[in-house]
Amino acid sequence: MLTTLDHLIVAVNDLERATDCYARLLGRKSWWGGPHPGRGTRNSLFRLDNTYLELIAPDTDASNSDGADWLRARLEDAGEGLVGMAFGTEDAEACASQFRERGLHATDPVPGSGRDERSGALREWRTVHLPGSDTRGVLMFAIEHRAPAEELVAEPEAAAGVVSGLDHVVVNTADADGAIELYGHALGIRLALDRTFEKRGVRLLFFRIGGTTVELAARAGGAAAAQSDPVSDRLWGLAYKVADVDAARTRIAAAGFDVTSVRSGNKSGTRVCSVRADTHGVPTLLIEPAAV
Repeated sequence: MLTTLDHLIVAVNDLERATDCYARLLGRKSWWGGPHPGRGTRNSLFRLDNTYLELIAPDTDASNSDGADWLRARLEDAGEGLVGMAFGTEDAEACASQFRERGLHATDPVPGSGRDERSGALREWRTVHLPGSDTRGVLMFAIEHRAPAEELVAEPEAAAGVVSGLDHVVVNTADADGAIELYGHALGIRLALDRTFEKRGVRLLFFRIGGTTVELAARAGGAAAAQSDPVSDRLWGLAYKVADVDAARTRIAAAGFDVTSVRSGNKSGTRVCSVRADTHGVPTLLIEPAAV
């Protein structure tokens, strides 16, 4: 039903400034950018090896619409940051049907399109939306791309220390068992890890899909919190893969970012560093995988 973590969505106020920021952070150029016709928003896309990042902002040149109104309200209420994630599907109709069979209130597939202002290329897609009451408050949908596959691929950057892909996205939850019901049973994503770390006071769930991980983090023994706030999960941060974390840290620091020193990661053999500012509200970690 769902095959990939297709993309993550970051809400920003100033799209031009955010695009420049993420080009320096990722070491990659934006491969697509332009308006969403009829939606009152515009975006800038960064392709990684296993997913892509979408920066989205209200379109000041477009008339108001539901999409623009929602985004402005979100930015005013919570500021910039992660606002949604999209899972890839090869068949939007079948996906909507399966969602409903599993008790989710899926919409019929909704057509969408976007045009790249530099090349004039047009992409088309169909999305299946789920209400926040089903997704524990997280903006979430499935997407079937209708554009030729070659239009969705960007050439990798050759510079040292570039971000290669997404390791995981972090979602904070008050109810780990409820998250298993949603991600594992209703969405059908494989639960690869369910472990409580007593010293850290956290229970972590790793859901694996298409070479990426959706990590749900809950307080250990958080039953009381789950009862008081049962449907308020929150997208939080991103962890990116880099082949050489020392080279990545050097590159990003030279690009003007405040970066921590390199340290050992929580997973044995990994090395990490954190980017502490200028990520437009997204807590950001760089991970060098353990040597095989």
